[in-house]
Amino acid sequence: MSMQTAVKHRFVVVEGPIGVGKTTLAKRLAETWGAELVLEQASANPFLERFYRDPVGAALPAQLHFLFQRTQQLADLRQQDLFAATRVADYLIEKDRLFARVTLEEAEFALYEQVYSRLVVDPPKPDLVVYLQAPVDVLLERISRRRIAMEQLIDRAYLEKLNEAYARFFHDYDDAPLLIVNAATLDPLASDADYAELLGAIARMGRGRLYFNPLRHAAL
Repeated sequence: MSMQTAVKHRFVVVEGPIGVGKTTLAKRLAETWGAELVLEQASANPFLERFYRDPVGAALPAQLHFLFQRTQQLADLRQQDLFAATRVADYLIEKDRLFARVTLEEAEFALYEQVYSRLVVDPPKPDLVVYLQAPVDVLLERISRRRIAMEQLIDRAYLEKLNEAYARFFHDYDDAPLLIVNAATLDPLASDADYAELLGAIARMGRGRLYFNPLRHAAL
């Protein structure tokens, strides 16, 4: 069965904590739709491995590098006609501040906020956000399985704080239609059937929010 589906959303963002599969899903959606892919390129951050080794000492340079990288990338999109083609991204710019709140000490966060307020001006707004949720045990297992060396340094406490921060953020999020996906009981990355169901849920999305957790998976 073909998974091609009409694309009514022009700018789709896939979000979620480390290890949940957002980049893989963004790539698969872009391939299905023939869309332009916008990735945050975490591996290009020269401070990231140092941060995983020393979360206190390296948090600020790692976070500022991400902020500069992401704002430049989104500024480039603003200079283009955003709606000339379908685009799929694996991050919201707001996630930068979410991570900063988790990783930075108070004085560092105050400095970061000053920089953020000057850099983040009128970012492009998605017309659909797909938020992938999964418990920390699932995230740890997936991080272990994909075997990215520096990610093996990530500890459980950090992931717990990050997962909680994402949950709080999306509890109040109303800047775009929001599809909340239970990525623990559903595997749209490896299962064609699950992926086809997810495409159907995306096609049905209008305004507001939708929780995607088919009953046939909930009992597993």
